[in-house]
Amino acid sequence: MIDAIALDDEPPALKIIEKFCERIPGIQLQKTFTRHSEALKHIRKFPVDLIFLDIQMPSLSGLDFCQLIPQNTMIIFVTAYSEFAVEGFNQCATDYLLKPYTFERFNQAVEKAIEYKQYLIHKNTEDPNHLFIRADYQLIKVNPADIAYIEGCDDYVKIVMADEKIIVTRMTMKAMQERISSRDFLRVHRSYIVSVARIESVKNKMITIGDKEIPIGSSYEECVKGFINAK
Repeated sequence: MIDAIALDDEPPALKIIEKFCERIPGIQLQKTFTRHSEALKHIRKFPVDLIFLDIQMPSLSGLDFCQLIPQNTMIIFVTAYSEFAVEGFNQCATDYLLKPYTFERFNQAVEKAIEYKQYLIHKNTEDPNHLFIRADYQLIKVNPADIAYIEGCDDYVKIVMADEKIIVTRMTMKAMQERISSRDFLRVHRSYIVSVARIESVKNKMITIGDKEIPIGSSYEECVKGFINAK
C-alpha cells in the first residue's frame, strides 16, 4: 500500500486527485493541502511514500519544496505547465502529470510509484549493506566501501568513487551524512565528507585522497584532530 498526500493551491485540483485515488486499491491518500507549511509539518510527523505535487504555487514552487522533504519520498508532479517537465524529471520525479489528465493516465503514474516501492523493498531486503541513490533517472546501487569522498554542490551531492566514477544526485549534505556510517566517513568541511579508509595524509589543514586535496573547515578541525588522535 502506498501512503500519499497531495499539495496544490487549487482545491478543485485536489478534489480530482481524491476521487481518482478512491478508485485505486493500492494507494491511501492521507490528506490534501493547499499550504506548503502544513504539508511539511504533516510529512515530518507522518512520513509518506508519495506526494502529488503542483509546481506553480505562491511563495514556494513545487520544485523548491522537493528540497525540504526526505529524498526517498516519491514525487508525482501535477501541473498545467509542460515547460517544467525536464526540471521535474531532473528532480527524479516518479512521473509528471499535465493538467487536465485522465484517470487512465493518473492510474499509470500511481502504478509506477507502486512498482518503485516494491523495487526498493526488494533491493533493501536483498542487500542492506549498500546505498541506493536516485540519479540519472534511475536507482543506482552504491557500495560505501568504494566511495572516496562526497562533495556538496548547492542542491546536489557529488559522490566520487575510488575508480573516479562520479554520481550526482539531488540531496543535501545533511541527508547524505545520515545515510552513511559515522565510523567509515568523516565530515571535514561544510562541502566535504571523506572516506576514512581512503585518507592518505593530513597536512596543513588539507586531506589528501588520491590526487584530490580536500580542505578542512575551521568548524571541523577539532573533529578531524579527534579522529587523528584516536588513530
